Amino acid sequence: MAKILIVDDSPTERHVLEGYLIEAGHQVFQADCGDKGIEEAKKVKPDIILMDVVMPGLNGFQTTRLLKREAETSSIPVLLCTTKNQPTDRVWGLRQGACEYLTKPVSKQALLEKIEASLSGSCATPPPLKKT
Repeated sequence: MAKILIVDDSPTERHVLEGYLIEAGHQVFQADCGDKGIEEAKKVKPDIILMDVVMPGLNGFQTTRLLKREAETSSIPVLLCTTKNQPTDRVWGLRQGACEYLTKPVSKQALLEKIEASLSGSCATPPPLKKT
């Protein structure tokens, strides 16, 4: 059983993801924006964070970058789970420190597979930055 933090401004999305995760035996925590997600991550110390991208205030890219810069949260894997589905979004998300990038709507099976892989230390690697 893992402690999983869902950071998403949509109550419906949080409810759906929470249902998948609880059914799989995980403990779930929630935050409805990036600022609260950072606070909750520091308080709860989750094993993994599911992060939306499009949110008011801090977006998921900014929140992920801030979490990865903080010593107390930098080792927590972040899985971006978003409607943004362009290849550049995926690359940018991984460069901010996300471990994986999932596009909504995400299937229960795909979500649980990515969580399991991330918890076991298998993360996507962003393409190298081009030097200019």
